[in-house]
Amino acid sequence: MVSWIMSAGFCRVSSVLRRVSSAVSAGSARFGSGCQERLRWPPLAGDVDRFGGVTVRDFPPDISEDEFSELLRGTGAVWLIYIYIARSVLTCFWLGPGEDRLPSFATHQVGVAGAVVDESNGKVLVVQDRNKTKNAWKFPGGLSDLGENIGETAVREVFEETGVRSQFCSLLSIRQQHNHPGAFGMSDMYLICRLSPLSFRIDFCTQECLRCEWLDLTELAETGETTPITSRVARLLLYGLENGFQNIDLTMEQMPAVYSGLFYQLYHRRLP
Repeated sequence: MVSWIMSAGFCRVSSVLRRVSSAVSAGSARFGSGCQERLRWPPLAGDVDRFGGVTVRDFPPDISEDEFSELLRGTGAVWLIYIYIARSVLTCFWLGPGEDRLPSFATHQVGVAGAVVDESNGKVLVVQDRNKTKNAWKFPGGLSDLGENIGETAVREVFEETGVRSQFCSLLSIRQQHNHPGAFGMSDMYLICRLSPLSFRIDFCTQECLRCEWLDLTELAETGETTPITSRVARLLLYGLENGFQNIDLTMEQMPAVYSGLFYQLYHRRLP
């Protein structure tokens, strides 16, 4: 989790951050004190998030790459939130008629979860995140990588978190949330997919998950130890088990785009 800086003096900061590999402890962090006197810079102050990353909100304006690397030594992932406007560079300009219609920044992040349903016994694979304040049952998932289809994200994240292999069946729901704290105030798209298990043995990631179980869908729909969206989707899956998944699924079809040689994925209810 590293933000990319596009400003004078920091164009190579990503290579510096890639060299930073040690873990950080929970709470707030101050780093670089060991080289403070030699470099004449105060230690950088930052907040450690629930994933162990550090958010740095202020740093010296004229620091060199080597000095910056020394100050970050011993930290983990780092987010640099604020840069000096005087050192930033405008990278786009609207040339068309009327008002500027170019988006100024990426507006959304896309998170995808996989609801792996065992139709033989009505159970679904759920986890409790280790880094959450509230350890509620939820479907395993995470952020979609660049160029990755949502079904691929769901399958990948389920395997990385639980060790269970699965295949994509359908899209079940989409949640849109603005001013998301985990997206630095941007908007968040959260999609839940229905997956079919290809394996059943759990070997969950202890760094990310506190618990992982095959839980009865009826229990998941009724327990108070879950999130509202997980409970709602559990009831949706129960309806699908009883009345046929064709009544709840948004299936995917890959179709050719108007741009030659490209394709897109279209999600919708099946036509009768």
